[in-house]
Amino acid sequence: MGAGPYGLSVAAHALHAGLDARVFGTPMRAWEKNMPSGMLLKSEPDASHLADPERRHGLDAFHPCSYGEPVPVERFVGYGRWFQGRAVGSALRESDVTAVGVEGGSFALTLSQGEQVLARTVVMAVGFLPFAHRPDPLVGLPPEAVSHSSDHHDLGRFAGRDVTVLGAGQSALETATLLAEAGASVRVVTRRGALAWNDVPVARPSTVSRLLAPRSGLGRGWRSLAWARVPGAFRYLPERARGHVVRTALGPAGSWWLRGRFDGAVPVILGARLAAAEHGDGVRLHLHDRSGTATTLDTEHVIAATGYRVDLARLRVLDDGLRRAVAATSPAPRLSPVFETPVAGLHLVGLAAAATFGPAMRFVYGCDFAARRVTRGLVNRLRVPRSP
Repeated sequence: MGAGPYGLSVAAHALHAGLDARVFGTPMRAWEKNMPSGMLLKSEPDASHLADPERRHGLDAFHPCSYGEPVPVERFVGYGRWFQGRAVGSALRESDVTAVGVEGGSFALTLSQGEQVLARTVVMAVGFLPFAHRPDPLVGLPPEAVSHSSDHHDLGRFAGRDVTVLGAGQSALETATLLAEAGASVRVVTRRGALAWNDVPVARPSTVSRLLAPRSGLGRGWRSLAWARVPGAFRYLPERARGHVVRTALGPAGSWWLRGRFDGAVPVILGARLAAAEHGDGVRLHLHDRSGTATTLDTEHVIAATGYRVDLARLRVLDDGLRRAVAATSPAPRLSPVFETPVAGLHLVGLAAAATFGPAMRFVYGCDFAARRVTRGLVNRLRVPRSP
């Protein structure tokens, strides 16, 4: 389920292993429809490959890239579709799964055209959209007043309007920059006391620099290297430690290439906590600074670039019984070594797996590990005949 980077990567591995696999979804749809036009990927090109078993269909095979050269989202969408054509092919059906239940010993998938498909196993590659997070004071306000950063592809519709962006990460800073460049009057509001920016990458760092801060697909530093290289070991950490790492590792920061466009173009209100919000002619935000002093800010529209929080209870595509079983222990349950949920035969990959396998699952970089591990589990299960 899902034809984004993780779904296509798992499918490529499963098909190569000789499994009877089908992929349901529109290739790269969320990247095309829910990312702003003109966006550049934060990840380096060598950390943005989809995963095929023979590693023949990397991003560089589609379009040669230089280290430190940001990848336009439009190119990444084209790459994903190119990958699908070569590594997945006719196994793809551009139809959405609208419901997943159980029928006999199989999963029953209802498609958007009304057809039902039975499967022995299901891999849910649902991406990030189901988990878009809005701060509590904004919940319930109408979409004409409040939206999430993932709701927008064409930011040109805000030209001439007053917009406030909440957040301090790449999504917030790039959304604000693109809004300013589209002619909006925009500001960023964040609880943080200062914005963070990533360092300019060095193609050939010194030996000392490599020892102090080795480079990995998740960035520089020994911790990032550990999360990138051994995601399988992450699941053995205590639950509290895993939760802390997922919340804090690779925290909000802007890409080095964005700073020159942002500084001087977008004003920033630092150290401001959103306490309440009211909708009238526009939106009135009630802010508290770190000393507790209250201020108000009037704006026409608020965009919450406040990230994503995995809660499997929000996967309404699962029937009630499956959803309760999957999310029985926590909003993001600990998965098996092959990404299997507490429901046998039902697997989760991508952002939904970050609580088990760590920060790598938040990025395209994690596709290779996930695809290989999931396929191992699928092969072991599906090559064993069912009991009569």
